[in-house]
Amino acid sequence: MPPRPSAHSFRITALAAAMLACGGLVAMPAQAQPAKKIKIGFVTTLSGPNAAYGQDMKQAVELALEHLGKKAGGVPLEVLFEDDEQKPEVGKQKTEKLLQRDKVDFLAGYIWSNVLLASYKIATDNQTFLISANAGPSQLAGEQCNPYFFSASWQNDQPHMGVGELLNQKGARRLYIVAPNYAAGQDGANGVKSLFKGQVVGQDMTKWPDQLDFSAEITKIRAARPDAVYVFFPGRWGAQFFTQYSQAGLKTEVPLYSAFTVDAVSLKLQKETAQDTYLAMTWGPDLPYAANQKLVGDFKQKHGSSPTFYGAQSYDAINLIASAVAATKGNLKDKPAVGAALKAAKFDSVRGPFKFGNNQFPIQNIYQQEVYKTADGGFDLRTISTVMTAHQDVHAAKCPMK
Repeated sequence: MPPRPSAHSFRITALAAAMLACGGLVAMPAQAQPAKKIKIGFVTTLSGPNAAYGQDMKQAVELALEHLGKKAGGVPLEVLFEDDEQKPEVGKQKTEKLLQRDKVDFLAGYIWSNVLLASYKIATDNQTFLISANAGPSQLAGEQCNPYFFSASWQNDQPHMGVGELLNQKGARRLYIVAPNYAAGQDGANGVKSLFKGQVVGQDMTKWPDQLDFSAEITKIRAARPDAVYVFFPGRWGAQFFTQYSQAGLKTEVPLYSAFTVDAVSLKLQKETAQDTYLAMTWGPDLPYAANQKLVGDFKQKHGSSPTFYGAQSYDAINLIASAVAATKGNLKDKPAVGAALKAAKFDSVRGPFKFGNNQFPIQNIYQQEVYKTADGGFDLRTISTVMTAHQDVHAAKCPMK
């Protein structure tokens, strides 16, 4: 196995170093022939209570392949899907399978931060590029950044920092925080607090993923008398919290702010309980960019609803990989060239302007969104304003890559 590159640069090979010592070539370009087929391993959740999100990602990936003609730079693309069952140990096993048995050229997917953190080192030690389509834990954006890891989504703090700034813009002064006690929940709470200028009057980190009853937390919120509540609960946890919060009569008394909690899947459960709440996100189905309109339009035609942000980011992840394959003409043996092509991000993102920071996480806008009732009686999201422009996560300063 080749040596693992440092966070500053890729090391030259032993043979190239020997040639240098003998006064030969300064660098030795990879001479391997282009791959006959590029295989992408995609790890997501395809079973259990959150399978709808994995299916949304899978459908978006399949649509991306269709739009690409299943080729990049003339080289065929194939995606192999694996189910992590929302369990870190299973995700790690599936990652190992894709690398060792299926010999994939890229890894992508990963909804949950704890699953990604259990898996990413297997990929980076193997010098296989891993592109996260959702999870963006702070560790990988800072001191543990790695040239083989890219995020096509966000750093976990980013949308939550958008909520913090939105709270300031709305004049909130006393905030109560409720979030799940795992990596993304901790990043979320810290992200809100990093920008919120008022007072945090209470914070509860709930048991993950077992807790679905939030009555105790809601009772504490009522007693604390905040003028705003921030929550981060993906999937059915968000639906439960919104329902219980509304049933307790607090929705009309204390405004509810959230990130990651409302999407096209959860809205089918949340419905009107998500209306009149404040949301911050890096993507929306109504953003006016050509790539986004094509994704959303074709996705609706195929599946009857908008994609979620999970799907939108998965669509971007596949197009990012395709851009690197095309730029290198399928020669994936030249790792520095592939890394540089990924970093260049020369693809049409559904978010519009898209670039990577030094830590290979996106620098991007954050928007305020609202839930509205559609003409057919359903619910969807629309963009209200830009809360933050070209935002870079704070952990990038700790990343030694340039």
